[in-house]
Amino acid sequence: MCAAGRVIAADSSSSCSSISVVVAFASFGFGLLGFRNRLHRVEETMSSEEIVDKMTTSNGELLGLAFMAFFIITLSSTARYYFKFFCFIAFSVVCAVGPVPLMLFRPRDYRNALIPAYLCIGFGKMLGASFTVRGKENINRNHGGIVLMNHQSALDLIVLAELWPIMGRSTVVAKKEVLYMFPFGLACWLWGTLFIDRQNRDSAKSVINKEAKAINEKQAKLLFFPEGTRGNGDKLLPFKKGCFHVAVESQAFIQPVVISKYHFLKSKAKIFNRGQNIIKILPEVSCAGLSKDDIPALMERVQKMMQREYEQLSEESLSINNISEVH
Repeated sequence: MCAAGRVIAADSSSSCSSISVVVAFASFGFGLLGFRNRLHRVEETMSSEEIVDKMTTSNGELLGLAFMAFFIITLSSTARYYFKFFCFIAFSVVCAVGPVPLMLFRPRDYRNALIPAYLCIGFGKMLGASFTVRGKENINRNHGGIVLMNHQSALDLIVLAELWPIMGRSTVVAKKEVLYMFPFGLACWLWGTLFIDRQNRDSAKSVINKEAKAINEKQAKLLFFPEGTRGNGDKLLPFKKGCFHVAVESQAFIQPVVISKYHFLKSKAKIFNRGQNIIKILPEVSCAGLSKDDIPALMERVQKMMQREYEQLSEESLSINNISEVH
């Protein structure tokens, strides 16, 4: 009965919060629309003095609506969750697209992503998502490699932004549909994103094998999320084989990077608080002399290494943020 009561209470709270979000933004939207219509009618029928008086009144109403929306966002964790994510995604797109004219002078260059990266880090801190990077001494910029990271949320963009300036020549893999999301896709192409057709395995393999050569020839770092999808539990999801095939094919080094659990972010409960997180760059794992037959053992070794570090960092993150989490 107690468990059922908690579930019902949680559902009711979530529903009320969702309604609050809708009411807040709907009210704000209708307020803007009403203000525009009234201003249009005012311009047609009133003198300049009357227009000023009416606009002052309308501005007051608009400020009242904005304050009401802000008040609801402040009180409602659900409203705050959606508002923060909306701001983060919108700002990320602006950061990526804004410098495109400058990127055109050096297409397909990883340095084109540096400005968006620094802006993304700064805005992430404003939203409350801060990161400390450890293990920079484990980075060797004299050779390429495969960088593997655990994947938790869209906020992992900030992790990429933190790593981009310190990893050296880097690139990421994305599905080809992203390329057609103009102008964001253009920005991604300009900083060297590798687009693959996930529906066409031969094509995807061909593209990645081509990039594998760049790992050795250009000392490039290829960044992967080996889980393939987002996870935010106590354990990392099973790794996919693709990135390990690339590592063995190019006889490259694997650089594991582990990000502590986002305790401040709970998607199901719609909570987005402030939090200090840890990114740890682990020592490289050599693939020299390995063949395709060694891939299963290599995967298991790397996953165990990252899982162990993930648990330790997540526990430390709890104490840093003064959170007591009940499992």
